[in-house]
Amino acid sequence: MATLSLLALLILLIPVILLAVLWFIVQPRSVKVPINGRHVFITGGSSGIGLALAHAAAKEGARVSILARNQEKLERARQEILESTGQQISIFSADVRDFEQVKEALGEAGPVDVLICNHGVYTPQELELQPLATMQAMMDINFMGTVHLIKAALPRMKDRTDGVPCSIALMSSQAGQVGVYGYTAYSASKFALRGLAEALQQEVIPHNIRVSLIFPPDTDTPGLVEENKMRPEITKLIAASSSSMDAKEVAEITLNGIKSGKFMITCNFDGFMLSIATAGMSPQPSATMAFLEVVAAGLMRIVALCILWGWYSTVQRWHNNQRKFP
Repeated sequence: MATLSLLALLILLIPVILLAVLWFIVQPRSVKVPINGRHVFITGGSSGIGLALAHAAAKEGARVSILARNQEKLERARQEILESTGQQISIFSADVRDFEQVKEALGEAGPVDVLICNHGVYTPQELELQPLATMQAMMDINFMGTVHLIKAALPRMKDRTDGVPCSIALMSSQAGQVGVYGYTAYSASKFALRGLAEALQQEVIPHNIRVSLIFPPDTDTPGLVEENKMRPEITKLIAASSSSMDAKEVAEITLNGIKSGKFMITCNFDGFMLSIATAGMSPQPSATMAFLEVVAAGLMRIVALCILWGWYSTVQRWHNNQRKFP
């Protein structure tokens, strides 16, 4: 009986000991990133998730700047935010592919406390059929555009002396967690952001800057409407297994994640599951999340393999039907 009691005690103690060890080793340490009264600079801020983020940050008392290419849309966004929040925001027209334009805009905007690189383009198509120019544009905007912004903003973010944590947030995608048929170039551009974010966090941690990587699913924006018109049929079949989210909901989750200093910010259960299945060597400031990653990794791998089985079966069935009924 004593042996059984001791065994039961050990079973109960193992999770507690594991959690304690994880609390000691997780890096970087958990912090809070304030928004109120601070300068939040958002790219792609004239519509969609970016505009919703600008609304949310302004409501929380941030000094908001937004950047996009279209001056007319920027003016409309500024007026919309003024009417809904009573806050004046700054607007900047620039192409993120042009480093000099980005550098000039950030120089005019002033030191940034929270940089949210939300811009992005996506054109779904099979690699064999997609023009190289389209693929290059996605890499130039989604990846190099983000590099340009960080490079332009980082020197003055590092020069702060107030000791309050700052943040650099990169808008990836669930297609940046797992490759999806028809998103060959887009997934590559979003996977690249993960490598950038993981390495960058190590470089900026001595300066009290936290990096966040956001993985939204399909989001109800003007861009999604256009994307749905171009999606290959197989991509539509695969995407039908998950639902889209509202831009305001994604923005709220994103802003809360940034304020909590999270590295991976997921927006729904699918994204959360993928974050556990693909945790790998990613930074993890939360001991609780690290515990879930450790104990659930095996199970999530099985779930992931089941999902992939379904996707590959969909691809094969579609091609078999095309051969039967060309």
